[in-house]
Parts: sequence; structure tokens; C-alpha cells
Amino acid sequence: MKNNVLFWSIAVALSGFLFGFDTVVISGANLPIRALWNTSPAFHGTFIMSMALWGTVVGALLGGIPCDKLGRKRTLFWIGVLYLVSALGSALAPEPYSFSFFRFIGGLGVGASSVAAPAYISEISSSANRGKYVALYQFMIVFGILIAFISNYLLTGVGGANDWRLMLGVEAIPAFVFCMLILRVSNSPRWLVLKKNDHAGALNILRVIDPETAEQRLKDIQNDIQPAGARPDFFSRRYIRPVILAFLIAFFNQLSGINFILYYAPELLEMAGLASRDSLFNSIAIGGINLIFTLLGMYFIDRQGRKVLMYIGSLGYLVSLTMTAYAFYAGLGSIQLLSFILVFIASHALGQGAVIWVFISEIFPNQVRAQGQSLGTSTHWVFAALITLLTPIFIDREEGIFGSNPWPVFAFFAFMMALQLLFVWRLMPETKGKTLEELSRKLTIQ
Repeated sequence: MKNNVLFWSIAVALSGFLFGFDTVVISGANLPIRALWNTSPAFHGTFIMSMALWGTVVGALLGGIPCDKLGRKRTLFWIGVLYLVSALGSALAPEPYSFSFFRFIGGLGVGASSVAAPAYISEISSSANRGKYVALYQFMIVFGILIAFISNYLLTGVGGANDWRLMLGVEAIPAFVFCMLILRVSNSPRWLVLKKNDHAGALNILRVIDPETAEQRLKDIQNDIQPAGARPDFFSRRYIRPVILAFLIAFFNQLSGINFILYYAPELLEMAGLASRDSLFNSIAIGGINLIFTLLGMYFIDRQGRKVLMYIGSLGYLVSLTMTAYAFYAGLGSIQLLSFILVFIASHALGQGAVIWVFISEIFPNQVRAQGQSLGTSTHWVFAALITLLTPIFIDREEGIFGSNPWPVFAFFAFMMALQLLFVWRLMPETKGKTLEELSRKLTIQ
């Protein structure tokens, strides 16, 4: 029984692997593509680097619709198809516009997966293990990031001028495997009750998950779901607290600068004096630290709770971002800079990285979970896209506002993390050990 839930969770969480791989693999293709097509900083930021993120925004905004209409399972299958098409199309693109289109397609998959996967896993797991099972999605994201960094490093020099095409095209393999695995998972029992009125089908799945509690869990789900005519709008006063919480945790996640560092890690390390291939190799160290501390986050999230991890992560952000800003400002060596960046990555992985997808998937009631997940993830990706779009304007060595010394960018991110610490202290509730239905009663206005 436990193995069924674990298999379903791992299979669905593999969409996170594709998410991580797809969003970071562009870091190895960044400079070769710019040299090949001779694009301006503004064009490069708008089309080459951030087009996938704008696709992610659209996918996150609209991802709740197929999740409710088609179900979590069928939505995840088509997400895999989007990844497959994007990988092949990006690798074969003859010019920047078609390349941007196929990157946009991949972004749709990333955005929709960040809605469907956490929602699905939270709905099939128990309150005792929901944190670590949903955090599998984050683990797969960082595992995908690490494999993308390793893949970029190993493929450097293999295809000559077309290295970047191999880097992007190899994603088609895990995308195909993901589609096949999704065919073997169940539907979400909560979706069957809410959208299909299939109480018998939901009970059968709940019995597979845990036969001893199946009937009671079905009653809890039925009691939590209001009659259709009694459901208020998503942005009504009833749901104002989870809406604010989802927006703020997603907002602060990106204002930490995490995507800025992951996307531009090789370039930032080159600014500190590392050679191009060395900077790619050290990007692997970033991916490794991300993976190790994500595992720690998975271990502690159901033991210590979400707030404790957010406190630790926020303090780590403050220290590491401040020191990174100082390292650039004072012209410290590349080893010092790399160490500060690694502390930043560890802080993110243990804090925001482990918590965000779990927290957003927990705080909304059953009847609006897909919409709530869409709100949180679209907020996350709007700010990710804006930061990625604006980055070349600030850090381009020849035309950027700060040239090759981006210390004010890191100082700004440090200030935002001080605000995040206040958010955790004053507004964030602890969700550890509570069922989704208990959290629904606690966080909504009855």
C-alpha cells in the first residue's frame, strides 16, 4: 500500500526532473547561442533566456483548468508531451525565433507541472508523509538541475559548434519515459469526488492507499466539499488568507535571486575570474549542494515543520547574499565567491526550495486547490520571468548597468530576504501533521 503511493509520487514527481532540467539546461547554451546569432542584450534576455519562463507563466496561469477538467493524471501526460516536443524542436531550431517558440512550449510544460504535480501528490498522501512526498517534486527539480549541469559539462566539446543542440535535445529521453510512467498512476480520489462525483472510484483508490482509513477519509472529503451553489468565488473573502499566503511565499521565493543564480551561474563565476569550462564544472558543485540540502529538507519537513525550515533558510539567505554582494564589491577571489554562492544554494534548498510546493499544495481547500496552486505558481513564474528578462540589462559586461560587478543586485536580494523573515515570523502558519481538510477549516473564513 505504501509502495503504491510512493511509486505514484515518484512517477508524478519526475515532472519536476524535467522542470529542473529544462529550466537550467539553457545555462550551458546561453553564451554559444548569443555568439551564433549575435543578439543584443535586450533581445537575448527577452527571447532566448526568458521565453521559456513566459511559457511557464502561461502554463501556471492556465494549468488549473485542465487539472480540473481533465484530471491531474491526464494533464500530467500531456505535460510530458510538451517537454518532448520542446526538447526536439529547440535542438533543431535554425534561427532564434523558432528556438524561442519551442522554448515557450517547454515553459508551458514547466508551469502546468508546477500546478498539477504538487496538487496530485498532496491529494494521495497522508498528513504524516505529505511533506516529504510533495517535496519529492522539489528533489526531482534539483536532481534535474544537477543532471543538466553535468550533461552540459560532459557535452562541451562533443559536437563542436553544435554542443548546445545536444545539450537541449537530450531532454527528449526522460520526457518519453515520464509519459510512459504516468499511464500507470491512479487518478486523484479528491478529484474524482469533486469533479466526477465518482465516490465509489475514489473509495477504491483510497483503499489502495490505506484500507483502514479509506472510508473515514472519503467522509472527510465529502464533508469538506460544499454544494456547488454554495461555493464562493476564488477571490472572495472566504479564501483571502490562503491567497495572500500563496502569493507571498511565491513572491519571496523568486526575490531571493535563486533563478538569477541558477540561470547565470557560469557567467557569474566567469566574472569572478574562472575560465569558461571551469565555470561550467563549478556549476555542477552548485547542483550537488542543491541536491544534498534538498534531501535534508525532505528529511526534516515532516519532523521539524515548514516554519522552522523557512527560518533557517531566511537567515542563510541573508548571510550568503550579503557576503556575495561584498565579494563582488571588494573584488574577492573566485573561491570566496563560490563558497558564498554555495551557502546561498544550501539555504534555498533547505528552506524555500523544500517548502514552497508543499505549502502551496496544502493551504487551499479541495474545491479550489487547482486554482490556488495556479495562483501560487504563476506568481512564482511571473517574477522568475521578469528577473531573467532584466538580468542581461544589469550584468552584461559591455552594455549592462553594472557591467561585470553586479554587487547591487545581490544587495537588493539580501534586503528582500529580510522582508521574507518578517513574513515567516508574523504571517506564515505551521501546516505539519494536519490533514488537508483540517487546514481547510483553519485557513478559510467559514
